Amino acid sequence: MDSRVFQISALAGLLIYGVGWLDFEIGPVQAAVTLAGVLLMQWLCSRLWKLERFEPKSALISGLSLCLLLRTNHLALAAAGAVITIAGKFVLRWRGKHLFNPTNFGLVAMMLATNGAVWVSPGQWGNVAFFGFLMVCIGGLVVMRAARSDVTLAFLGFYLALMFGRSLYLGEPMTIPLHRLQSGALLLFAFFMISDPKTTPDSRAARIVFAALVAYGAWYVQFRLFRTNGLLWSLAGLSLAVPVIDWLLPGRRYVWKGTRLGGGDGIFLTELRNLTKLTELDLAKAPADSLGTPSP
Repeated sequence: MDSRVFQISALAGLLIYGVGWLDFEIGPVQAAVTLAGVLLMQWLCSRLWKLERFEPKSALISGLSLCLLLRTNHLALAAAGAVITIAGKFVLRWRGKHLFNPTNFGLVAMMLATNGAVWVSPGQWGNVAFFGFLMVCIGGLVVMRAARSDVTLAFLGFYLALMFGRSLYLGEPMTIPLHRLQSGALLLFAFFMISDPKTTPDSRAARIVFAALVAYGAWYVQFRLFRTNGLLWSLAGLSLAVPVIDWLLPGRRYVWKGTRLGGGDGIFLTELRNLTKLTELDLAKAPADSLGTPSP
């Protein structure tokens, strides 16, 4: 099963519950505009980049995340955020790989461009919703065996250590860091944003290094620069370092299960495996001189 199906179900369920029972600061019209915007832009970019098929799952994840995090009083800005989010993953690439997580890029770009007209929800959902969604996220890691769960767990480990370490150093009661960590935005960031396999480093060692850097960057923005949304600023800035980290600690490029490789080059992963097997068999049966082997 494609892990994105589980992610879409979890995010959609949270959005419906939040709008219906938690009074999220987003109306059905804005949610519809956002979701329609990401899907339309995904379809348009698929045509412009001549992809062989329209793939809506990743766009839906980005759109649902925007619904949960992006806040504005203007429908036009919500639509613009959807367009920028999807366009960014097609335009901003390095050697065929996304440079930024789409949702992260869309949020940061809109905050920079609108001078306060767009802001990010802190995700204060209350204890029931927070711990319920936390259990869903953890269950997803276990059930789906997410390929990039290592970066999520590493990030949470480093970030919690920094938060509790600071409070211990200052002599603060532990209720203070616990309260800071009870944020829905933190859960969305850790389980749906930094864990994006199309934007994180390729090797496990590189992902752990990346997680540590992002955690420290977020902590530094919050407690040294005294700015909000440290998680988003840190991930956006350090995403630019991913090509360097991949060069220093190379690994195998991730491909979604059952999808085409290379962003629409028309080759399924399963077909590639079959082709590899056939090629190995043909090579084994071929005479030596046909393979260019020097004759004795």
